Amino acid sequence: MLRRQARLRREYLYRKSIEDKEKTIQERKQRLKRALDAEQDHMDDEYRWAGVEDPKVMLTTSRDPSSRLKQFAKEMRLVFPNAQRLNRGHYELEQLVEACRANDVTDFIILTEHRGEPDGIIISHLPHGPTAYFTLMNTVMRHDIPNIGTMSEQYPHLIFSNFSSKLGERVKSILKYLFPVPKEDSRRVMTFANQEDFISFRHHVYKKTDHKNIELQEVGPRFEMRLYSIKLGTLDQVAAADTEWQLRPYMNTAKKRKFLSD
Repeated sequence: MLRRQARLRREYLYRKSIEDKEKTIQERKQRLKRALDAEQDHMDDEYRWAGVEDPKVMLTTSRDPSSRLKQFAKEMRLVFPNAQRLNRGHYELEQLVEACRANDVTDFIILTEHRGEPDGIIISHLPHGPTAYFTLMNTVMRHDIPNIGTMSEQYPHLIFSNFSSKLGERVKSILKYLFPVPKEDSRRVMTFANQEDFISFRHHVYKKTDHKNIELQEVGPRFEMRLYSIKLGTLDQVAAADTEWQLRPYMNTAKKRKFLSD
């Protein structure tokens, strides 16, 4: 009887040691899998300080801007907290980018126009990129709306809708990190809503009318954006930079495909 109990105990201890060994091996495999899944790539490196330090945005226009583009630039300067507006003058792009790097600017934005209407926005993340190119459409400026009042300069809450693909997440990061982290009591809201690869930008403030209801007020500006290129470099390097993504609208399947959402 005693010998049988001793044998059963040895068998139990042996099984337990085998199970412990298999469990340890399985845990190592899981840790390795999680490490590989969370492997950092160039996107993590580009925005490694995002959320830790507030972004510092510099905004300018293309050369010889019309009065309407100048007004749009003034309004966009107020959209981005901590942004400064620079008169373009006769400066070369290389000079502007170098000056931004020297002054620890995190993002450099250029607004472009066609026949007096804003038609493009270029967002270049410093010091190493990426640079995203967007077409602008249906721009309505605050200047066009009578009796709109002043614009709040609180750090805004951001709403991103329908950016579910890998490219959508990339665009979301490029836009999101132009803004600092807001305080909980901020009553300023900015919405980027993607529908069929056209991004609608809306800017609201809200106030409570009673303990159940709130009232939204659009404060402008408003516009639609469409991404057409992402370069892995800054504006002074675009000739040599790799292209991460490029819109190809003349392909047979281009109208059917959705890039920013699944």
